[in-house]
Amino acid sequence: MRNLDTTTLRSFVAVADCGGVTRAAGMLHLTQSAVSMQIKRLEELLGLSLFDRNNRRVTLTASGEQLLGYARRILELNDEAVGRLTEQTFEGELVLGVPNDIVYPVIPRVLKSFNTAFPRVSVNLRSSSTVRLLEGLKKGELDLILTTEEDVGPGGETLCEMQLRWTGAVDGTAWKKRPLRLAFCKYCIFRPLVLRKLEAAGIDWELAVDSDDDRAVEALTSADLAVGAYLVDSIPPHLEPVTAGAALPDLGVQKVNLYTRSGRDEVLEELANMLRKGYGAVRPVASVNAA
Repeated sequence: MRNLDTTTLRSFVAVADCGGVTRAAGMLHLTQSAVSMQIKRLEELLGLSLFDRNNRRVTLTASGEQLLGYARRILELNDEAVGRLTEQTFEGELVLGVPNDIVYPVIPRVLKSFNTAFPRVSVNLRSSSTVRLLEGLKKGELDLILTTEEDVGPGGETLCEMQLRWTGAVDGTAWKKRPLRLAFCKYCIFRPLVLRKLEAAGIDWELAVDSDDDRAVEALTSADLAVGAYLVDSIPPHLEPVTAGAALPDLGVQKVNLYTRSGRDEVLEELANMLRKGYGAVRPVASVNAA
């Protein structure tokens, strides 16, 4: 009888999620050699190759893909059992604020893990613009927020960076027209940045929509009546990045920042730590293709 070890499975899942040993090691707080050794031990136990190492980016083999589902279930059950048997009794509610465009894929995984560790603590998720989330935190309406900003403000910390891209309809041509028609929500944090970039590049523009509704913005953009700007990992499937070369100015990167309310709170800090680990696994802009 061969028994799967949860430590090796945790390293396996981390490498699969992060796309490489280097980033997985950082997320697990282990050395690269330790993670590599655990993957090797798991492959030797099963007598299978779990990763295709011929590409620059580490990818799963067919056997690795099959094991991944089992590994997640084993780890979830392990963590649930440990959490339920060793938990201190924490009760209450936390309010977490997150911009719409960075909810997926990290937030659902974090909330699931947090619920396993603290089943009696309810997390109320509020999705809104960065501007409104910062206001809500200042007023005491939120316990913890994530933001997307060019820089980080007082009391905040940067978890990762994401590329901001011009985005339009699939095979669209709206980006070629002048004045350039733009689709942004009224409180979108990217809107002032985009306007500054266009002014500096001498490109005429006009706003095609002035709305608080993200759906209206997406509808106008997908109809090829305007262009917008999205973080590269959050572009909706019915839109695509504009491959306009030098026709439009580069929008650079946005920081994903974390802010928490003042005061010591063990449960709040644990949720913050889970968010740090979750967004710490996001591929850095400068090394998207690194293994």
